[in-house]
Amino acid sequence: MKGNAVAVCAPGPQEVQQMVREQYTTTTEGTHIERPENQSIYKIGIYGWRKRCLYLFVLLLLIILVVNFALTIWILKVMWFSPTGMGHLGVTKDGLRLEGESEFLFPLYAKEIHSRVDSSLLLQSTQNVTVSARNSEGEVTGRLKVGPKMVEVQSQQFQINSKDGKPLFTVDEKEVMVGTDKLRVTGPGGALFEHSVETPLVTADPFQDLRLESPTRSLSIDAPRGVHIKAHAGKIEAFSQMDIIFHSSDGMLELDAETVCLPKLVQGTWGPSSSSQRLYEICVCPDGKLYLSVAGLGTTCQEHSHICL
Repeated sequence: MKGNAVAVCAPGPQEVQQMVREQYTTTTEGTHIERPENQSIYKIGIYGWRKRCLYLFVLLLLIILVVNFALTIWILKVMWFSPTGMGHLGVTKDGLRLEGESEFLFPLYAKEIHSRVDSSLLLQSTQNVTVSARNSEGEVTGRLKVGPKMVEVQSQQFQINSKDGKPLFTVDEKEVMVGTDKLRVTGPGGALFEHSVETPLVTADPFQDLRLESPTRSLSIDAPRGVHIKAHAGKIEAFSQMDIIFHSSDGMLELDAETVCLPKLVQGTWGPSSSSQRLYEICVCPDGKLYLSVAGLGTTCQEHSHICL
């Protein structure tokens, strides 16, 4: 708003002459000089169209103030502003508290996310859910990505602990460690290992068969202090397309059983000195091959030594 304008009327010729006479007139004390009755009155203020414009401008400002106040009240009501927060989002001394379901259109950065004591925490997305950890330089040090087809973990080490803090499953670049008392494989195809496996015990479920098989390569079982194979309620079978070799570098091979049965050993022919009780003796070739020879009064292995050829 500009400064107030002052309306000043220009004096006429007669008034100018009178003002000149009064300037040079000297009066003494007690002298009374009469002033002319028709003096001009100078009015100071805003009048006319300027005054109407000023009132209109003040009225416009008042309307804008009322509209802004009404919009502020409406926004506070729609957004559910309160002294403790905004809508389902509350501000506490520990951070932000969010009630109900929420949708985030951009990445969310937080130090800690947890649910209430009486409810679970649900993270849901139409594409994938990615949780990343970064260092002070902004580089990703760990990432968990749950997608529609796979769950991907990117880290130097992946570890699953029990509620007591005991490691149950640990994976890194060098090894995979299972810390449970028992590892159970329930698939019909069993477990497939491309390299060696180190374990103190391999057992099957009760009333189920245990099979150790190598379809195209060899199967090796090594232990520095012995290998124990036990079947408490059944038998042990070993099948091979070629040879089965039992070798002991410092010791002996002991077969401790009530009956040792070798049904497919080569048998020698009957001779005149053969016993009529169909008794046999086991003969050994120089290369270790076993064969049966009909028992007689003496040894008959020499009679059937051609089997070793």
